[in-house]
Amino acid sequence: MPPAQAKPQTIDEYIAGFPPEVQALLEQVRQAIKEAAPGAQETISYAMPAFRLNGYNLIYFAGYKQHIGVYPVPWGDEDFAAAAATYRTGKGTLQFPLDAPLPLDLLRWMVALRRKDTEERAAAKAKKR
Repeated sequence: MPPAQAKPQTIDEYIAGFPPEVQALLEQVRQAIKEAAPGAQETISYAMPAFRLNGYNLIYFAGYKQHIGVYPVPWGDEDFAAAAATYRTGKGTLQFPLDAPLPLDLLRWMVALRRKDTEERAAAKAKKR
């Protein structure tokens, strides 16, 4: 039995575990998230790249054999839901095929909606104190 592979400790380590063409796509996803959520902290959570903002997990992404998964999908915005329908594969997941251009504007929109949600949750939590 081969030895267990060490879990990545950083997003750089995570991305380095993929073939070069997938690494480039994962870096595009990472950059789009950074642009849409300046100040979010990079981390690894559930063995996936994640960004935290306002004390909450903002967004996760992960590479797979044929797609890049992005989680969780924001709720309550009908325009976003319609635009994301092509990529939605589950209640909280979007999958971007590796063999198609990444919908980076859609991803930035998704992050903006998630950022708004974390800001509202942080404000509500602060109000309770």
